[in-house]
Amino acid sequence: MSTRILCLHAHPDDAEILAGGTLALLAARGHHIVIATMTAGDCGSVEYGPEEIADIRRQEAARAAAIIGAEHHWLGFKDLAIFEDDASRRRVTAAIRRFRPEIVVTASPRDYHCDHEATSGLVTNACFGASAPNYLTQSLDQSHAIDRIPHLYYLDPAEGIDRDGATILPQFLVDVSSAMETKRKMLAAHESQRAWLRKQHGMDDFIETMEEWTRSRGRLAGVEWAEGFRQYAGHAYPRTPLLQELLSGLVRPLKA
Repeated sequence: MSTRILCLHAHPDDAEILAGGTLALLAARGHHIVIATMTAGDCGSVEYGPEEIADIRRQEAARAAAIIGAEHHWLGFKDLAIFEDDASRRRVTAAIRRFRPEIVVTASPRDYHCDHEATSGLVTNACFGASAPNYLTQSLDQSHAIDRIPHLYYLDPAEGIDRDGATILPQFLVDVSSAMETKRKMLAAHESQRAWLRKQHGMDDFIETMEEWTRSRGRLAGVEWAEGFRQYAGHAYPRTPLLQELLSGLVRPLKA
C-alpha cells in the first residue's frame, strides 16, 4: 500500500542533498513523494535578480523531483524571510492539509541557517495544527483538517553540525548505496547553484560536497553511503516507526 510522504525543507536542493537517496528508495517502493520548499531560492545567485533566479530554481526543483516521479511545490516564502509567526504557521498548516501526508520529513531544529531552523519549527507545529479543525486555514486553502498528526522526522543539519559546530547525531541511518546515482542526478538538476555555492559556501563542487557528507553518514552505519534521520516523539505525535518500516532492510543503527 502506498504511503504519502512530504519532504518539506527550506530551499530548492536541500532535500536532494540531505535525503535524495532515501526519497528515491521510497519512490522506487511505490510510495507517493512530494518535495516542497518554503522558498524558491530567490537569493541563490550572483548572476540573476530574485525573480529570475526563483523561476529558474523552481524549474530545476521540478526536474529533480520528476527524476523519481515526485512533485515539487513552493510554499511562497522568500529567502531569509521565514519566521515563526502565526501567519506563517497557518500557511504551512494549509500545505500539510493539502498534501495530506502520513509522514513529514523536515529540517533539523538546529542547523547553520536561520531558514532551516525556522522551517523546522514551523513544520513541527503545523503538523500538530493540521489535525485541529478550529485552527483555520481556509483563507489559504480549502482543504479540511487531516485525521491525525503525521509521523514527523528531522533530517541531518548541513555537515552534521549546528551553527556552533556541535555534532548532531542521527537516531538511525538509511543505507542509500543503491540510490546514489539517482541522488547525484537529482542534485545535478540544480545546475544554477554551482556558481552560488562556490561563492557563498566555498564549495568547489556541490555534488562532491554532497558525496562527502553522505559518505560520512555511511561511516556511522558501517556502509558506504547513508542519510541520517531523527524521529520526533513529542506528546501526541506518532511514535511508531513508520518510516523505518517502509525502508525495511535499509535502516541501520549507529555503530557502537
